[in-house]
Amino acid sequence: MCGIVAYIGEKSAYPIIIEGLKKMEYRGYDSAGIALLNGSIEVFKKKGKVHDLEKFIAEEESKLDGTSGMGHTRWATHGAPNDINAHPHTSGNGEIVLIHNGIIENYSTLKNALLDLGHTFESETDTEVLVHLIEEIQKQYELPIEAAVKKSLEKVVGAYAIVVMDKKNPDLIIGARNSSPLVFGLGENEFFLASDASPIIKYTNKVIYLEDEDVITIHRDGKYNITNLQNKRTNHEIKELDLKLEELEKGGYDHFMLKEIFQQPDTIQQSMNGRINSAEGWAVLGGMSQHIKRISKSNRIILMACGTSWHSALIGEYLFEEIARIPTEVEYASEFRYRNPIVKEDDFIIALSQSGETADTLAAIEIAKEKDAFVYGIVNVVGSSIARLTDSGSYIHAGPEIGVASTKAFTGQVSILTLMALYLGHERGKISEGEYRELLAELEVIPSKVKRILELDDQIKYIAGEIKNASNALYLGRGYNFPVALEGALKLKEISYIHAEGYPAAEMKHGPIALIDMYMPVIVIATNQSAHEKIASNIQEVKARKGIVIAIITEEDTKIREMADFFIEIPSTKEPLTPLLSVIPLQLLAYHIALMRGCDVDQPRNLAKSVTVE
Repeated sequence: MCGIVAYIGEKSAYPIIIEGLKKMEYRGYDSAGIALLNGSIEVFKKKGKVHDLEKFIAEEESKLDGTSGMGHTRWATHGAPNDINAHPHTSGNGEIVLIHNGIIENYSTLKNALLDLGHTFESETDTEVLVHLIEEIQKQYELPIEAAVKKSLEKVVGAYAIVVMDKKNPDLIIGARNSSPLVFGLGENEFFLASDASPIIKYTNKVIYLEDEDVITIHRDGKYNITNLQNKRTNHEIKELDLKLEELEKGGYDHFMLKEIFQQPDTIQQSMNGRINSAEGWAVLGGMSQHIKRISKSNRIILMACGTSWHSALIGEYLFEEIARIPTEVEYASEFRYRNPIVKEDDFIIALSQSGETADTLAAIEIAKEKDAFVYGIVNVVGSSIARLTDSGSYIHAGPEIGVASTKAFTGQVSILTLMALYLGHERGKISEGEYRELLAELEVIPSKVKRILELDDQIKYIAGEIKNASNALYLGRGYNFPVALEGALKLKEISYIHAEGYPAAEMKHGPIALIDMYMPVIVIATNQSAHEKIASNIQEVKARKGIVIAIITEEDTKIREMADFFIEIPSTKEPLTPLLSVIPLQLLAYHIALMRGCDVDQPRNLAKSVTVE
């Protein structure tokens, strides 16, 4: 959940680390800190965002020398966001410094043992316990720092990505990971460690993705060594990043979220490139084709995800059942892993995650693999843990998504799920050739239709201004658009802090209708031709209770246009594809409302982009 960046080389470390932290800030932003090694260990940390740390450090310019260092931007787990709990943390003797992403589950037991040995602690964090443990083990066993780190990690239960520096070893940096990402970057006479590639790409495109229980020792002279906790050397292939620095910038937009919303015509197209050809009548994904016989014989599909990815998975359930005619279930990965789920060898498991590092989804995959099910990953980040752990998979190719509230990753995931359902349905003979080709042709023009919706931005901004002061909102949808209602509500509450709920429209009468009054905006996704009359009836029920209706309708729908207080017209498409269009105005609506309420759109309070802890 937190962001880690470290450097050792010939250059001044501070500028590299502070810029790296800015790139990593979407991973956590309630406090930040830096440690520099320049004869002594200089630690600077501050509650707030990276710019608060930068302002604080500006007064300490004389202490910023050093060609090795580490930085951390925090999303609080143990201990409130404040200066003391911010990372880095130092050992009791002040000679070892450490940053950490993850949770040490047995920190309390370790802390009590260390207290009995005379250690004192300044913070409330589990991380400070770990750096004291390394100090204690180094002292007790008279070990070099590398061995002390390994022996300490043998006693740790939980998830971690750590970087350690030792005052006595200024030409050395140590990193380790378990269930939390850590990337090693290899530059020219310089080396990097980071939670992801974003701080590294400016300097090198050569990286190694560390695996669980890897410990890496990096020497300034260019040598590095990767072993596991059992001291066995592990070999890793050096990968080349396909990432451009400009993809990490706002590109002229006011916010990353707005940029990412407006990128969707391109990112949806990118998710389909080389995977669909309506003229020739085919859709295929390389990750599926080599396993298609096994997949097509599956008796059940289980989709596992968290957050926005879970909403994508719900749309996938509709797609797979209607097009491929395979029974499909959708699971919160966080619940799946703590049940005793029934998983069989002939189940087809699909795991979705933008980052590919979601802790609960990774744990759920492990359970499925233990039961010999075939596991397929749909992720955005190349080289991520889920991409490496699953049996096969597909990248959505959306490029870096920096805004914490996911937008383009959602439509990318839905695009891939649609292609998968079409490929599988055609392979199984469950969809007619005519319907198959119609869906292929319509899917190919979805990017151009998204572009037309984005032209309505000013109209959507006006509607946002009319409802920006609401305290609650209700989102209603039927069929394929019920998950879109959930996603629209999530976007609103994530970034504007308005309480919002998504519901199947028919369920409104079973509770939510009690909340409707003249102050309650009700956003109705009314594009379903199969249930048009029923949706119109739902709107009548809202209007009878003086609710404010904002309707998402197709361009030819005059009936609901006349009923609604506000309407947003989107192009018509085949019903299974409507989520790719109907979600766009909901993203823009949430964005503009949040902006009008003075909220931080890209970094909403209490949230972080990638949930890598439980």
